[in-house]
Amino acid sequence: METNSTTPNGLITRGTDPLNLEMPFAQLDQFITPNEQFYVRCHFPVPEIDAAAWRLKIEGAVATAAELTLADLLKMPSQTITATMECAGNGRSFLRPKVKGVEWDLGAVGNAEWTGVLLRDVLERAGVNGAAREVVLEGADRGEIKEAPRPPGEISYARSVPLAKARADVLLAWALNGEPLTPEHGFPLRAVVPGWFGMAAVKWLERIIVTEEPFNGYYQSIDYTYWDRRDGLPTLVPLGEMQVKAQIARPTMNDVVPAGSTYLVQGAAWSGEADLGRLTCSSHGGAVWREAKLLGEAVRNAWRFWQFSWQTPTEPGNCTLMARATDANGRTQPTQRIADYGTYMVNHVLPIEVQVR
Repeated sequence: METNSTTPNGLITRGTDPLNLEMPFAQLDQFITPNEQFYVRCHFPVPEIDAAAWRLKIEGAVATAAELTLADLLKMPSQTITATMECAGNGRSFLRPKVKGVEWDLGAVGNAEWTGVLLRDVLERAGVNGAAREVVLEGADRGEIKEAPRPPGEISYARSVPLAKARADVLLAWALNGEPLTPEHGFPLRAVVPGWFGMAAVKWLERIIVTEEPFNGYYQSIDYTYWDRRDGLPTLVPLGEMQVKAQIARPTMNDVVPAGSTYLVQGAAWSGEADLGRLTCSSHGGAVWREAKLLGEAVRNAWRFWQFSWQTPTEPGNCTLMARATDANGRTQPTQRIADYGTYMVNHVLPIEVQVR
């Protein structure tokens, strides 16, 4: 069930069964998204977990299978990282014609400080076999898939990451901005995969399986996939790294701005595992682009705010604002939707229509 009501904290309800909430992106004003404003993405009902009885199992292609309690994890060396997390379907409401999936506007994204233990430290305890290729992360949330193709019965939400990524910077987090995770954010433990879309950040984590073969679970091979044409043939591959992207927070769609004035267009931009390089804006529907200002210092895996001083027309009329980011690796947002992305990775330049009066 989907709705557009708001919660007491001001989040927009995009679904109640399962729960899906997004931040009104127009309210963007803090580098670190407050916990109560951080978006919520669920695929199944939020599981009820007793922290005292909860265990994290590590199994598969390891020397010694293990079980860890929350107390065990809290005794291990901890890390706090800053990372932006974006739902892979963020911005889906802009797609035309309308597509299936949660109708996210621009607020299924947030930037937070995550505290936990590095996945590589947990894997070292179990001892990874030399032939291992991937690490599967499985959550406690379970349910039935409603649309075909689907497996019979209930399944758990699970995604995998390559072993190299698992050993690099994946965090098993128990705290969000210094506070213990709430149930809707994955209590007692969730994954944080810096630079990757949020579908990889499995919540309510309860099992880690090291595999010697690629994982082909439902959310790895059917959902959260796109068409890749690197070898000239369309091949369905799992989503991974976030795409370079800029979003306009203010003004919002159909806002009225004063004619003959200086208006400060504001927003945020991010990329996957690369820093941002530049930000440009257009007030002419993409016909002319001008440099915008990136604010603050670059923080690895975190978004950056930006602003653009727009001299509005002296005559009333309609204007189309656009923002376009380029990262340090030279990747630039496409101006048109890439059809191979399907209902995900909405990173093409999004037009914001405003009225000048």
